[in-house]
This record gives sequence, C-alpha cells and structure tokens, in this order.
Amino acid sequence: VQLVQSGGGSVQPGGSLRLSCTASGFTFSAYTMRWYRQAPGNERELVAAITSGGDRIDYARAVEGRFAISRDNARNTVYLQMNSLKPEDTAVYYCYAAGTPNLNTWGQGTQVTVSS
Repeated sequence: VQLVQSGGGSVQPGGSLRLSCTASGFTFSAYTMRWYRQAPGNERELVAAITSGGDRIDYARAVEGRFAISRDNARNTVYLQMNSLKPEDTAVYYCYAAGTPNLNTWGQGTQVTVSS
C-alpha cells in the first residue's frame, strides 16, 4: 500500500499550485480520499475530502472557494488544485485514504510555501 505525492513548491500570494497523490496496492476506487495539512506548531488539519465515486466533496472553511479536490479512479490519483493561495496556506500537505479496511497510510508529504 502506497500513496505517492507530487506537486507543491513555492509560490507568491495569489498564485496557484496543484498537488497529486497516486495510489497503489489497494482498491483506490473504493476509498474516500482526503487531503490534510500541517503547519509548523499546528496540528494536522483536514483540508478536503472526496468520496469514492466523487459524489460528495467537503472542504475546510478556510479553503472553500479557493481549493478544488478531484479524483481520477482510472489513474488511481487524487488531486488538490489550490488557487488564490495565501501565506496561511503554507504547510506540509498529506493525502490519506479513508475506508475499510483501515489502511493507516499517508502520503509522504509535500511542502507548500506561500510567500512574497
């Protein structure tokens, strides 16, 4: 079971980035996928979630209207498009597969830095 992330990096405020998370070793299409983030000194927080079929999407209030989660079950990949980025979005971002059986597996983390 593996979740491999890509994307991220540094961007100025107002910029955009896209994160990807590609899964292997389990039935990706059966799992809700989530993106979390953790800023220094803060607890890990849920940013966005998408159900297995993509029929339900939820966002944290802090990112609603700016971020978009999507998935491609044929490619075993979930995405997080981040627009209008703010300095407070700076964090390490992680993907996670939620479902049964519990995989208890996280992506390796991707640094996103928003700074002028």
